[in-house]
Amino acid sequence: MTAPPSAQAASFIPTSQPKYAAIVVDATSGEVLYAKRADSPRYPASLTKIMTLYLTFEALDSGKLKLTDRIPISPHAAAQAPTKLGLRAGDSITVEDAMYAIALKSANDIAVAMAEKLGGTESRFAALMTLRAQELGMTNTRFVNANGLPDSRQITTARDLAILSRAVMRDYPQHYKLFSVQQYTVRGQVLRNHNHLLGKMAGVDGIKTGFTNASGFNLAASAVRDGRRLIAVVMGGPSTAVRDENAQDLLLTGFDVVARRARGENITIAQNLFEPEPSGDVVRPSVEQGDGDQDELKIVLASADPPPAHTASVAKDAKSAKVAKPASGRWVVQVGAFKSKSDAHKQLGFVKSRFGKQFAGAEGFIAPPIHGAYRSQFKGFSEASAKAACKAMQAKRLACMVVGPSA
Repeated sequence: MTAPPSAQAASFIPTSQPKYAAIVVDATSGEVLYAKRADSPRYPASLTKIMTLYLTFEALDSGKLKLTDRIPISPHAAAQAPTKLGLRAGDSITVEDAMYAIALKSANDIAVAMAEKLGGTESRFAALMTLRAQELGMTNTRFVNANGLPDSRQITTARDLAILSRAVMRDYPQHYKLFSVQQYTVRGQVLRNHNHLLGKMAGVDGIKTGFTNASGFNLAASAVRDGRRLIAVVMGGPSTAVRDENAQDLLLTGFDVVARRARGENITIAQNLFEPEPSGDVVRPSVEQGDGDQDELKIVLASADPPPAHTASVAKDAKSAKVAKPASGRWVVQVGAFKSKSDAHKQLGFVKSRFGKQFAGAEGFIAPPIHGAYRSQFKGFSEASAKAACKAMQAKRLACMVVGPSA
């Protein structure tokens, strides 16, 4: 007798899958409650479309787009592989309908059409996606297309996708509700949301699913309970059922851990899942070129520095970073990008108080906004001290980016 799908999923341990990676974060504070290979390079598949929609929301907010504007379908967009809406070249679709097609049906053709509308060409739009990702702190992400169809150059991490998920709901709460819609009709086509946790698990209101043969089954999910919002990103699941069950387990366990901590218990999600705790802080290189967990996913950002040869040396570097002090120089450390200028100022204060040794003598400032985002930065570093300061932050799983001197 065959067990029901839920029982099969519950009995399976997805962490044994080589493509698997996951993270759970508190959406408000950004605190990481659980991480498994969260910094290992992975293919985003259709989770790419979260960034495509983020830039769409940005264009709507700035007045560059209106919901009633029409988006033309080019031959390039019409030629995209399924899943797609199937509009012919020369046709057009409203921005509003396009957003639903991208979010619910994960329409590859419409994602490309939107990219061409906003960027002129898909490749130019992909460059804008990568730039925006870097500004948000997604330091291990590179986009080369707008829909997530297979391309070995397009990589991200579970942690970066959690950062993006937080940014969407933080910066564009008026549009975030799009991800919770379960059904929408475009030209007689009934589009149904691929996120099956909607309506199944109480409190889930987003975000996006994705799948390619290379990536496995991916899901970025968010839920609210008792006024607390958590985000779970699961990548590389072997099936839809296993991925969904794992994401639900992570969210439910996360809420249980948060509640028990409020009662004074010292508990973690890993303990609740009966996983062994890591011994001490394990510091991963910012971009890995494969490890024992990745098999064929031995990929690296083309622009990234080669990863350290041994984990021991990485740990040694992180230890020295905790005591390094910045020297006078022209290098800058960016510690976040925010829609609100006040949030950017708060981040400066937080970093200065938490990492006083690494940022001693550095001058905090808010860089002029790019695409509406205020960048929290510190200047006055040498190259070595800037990298050391970032390593100290990354050791605590906080986003950080080193910016070289202007030419």
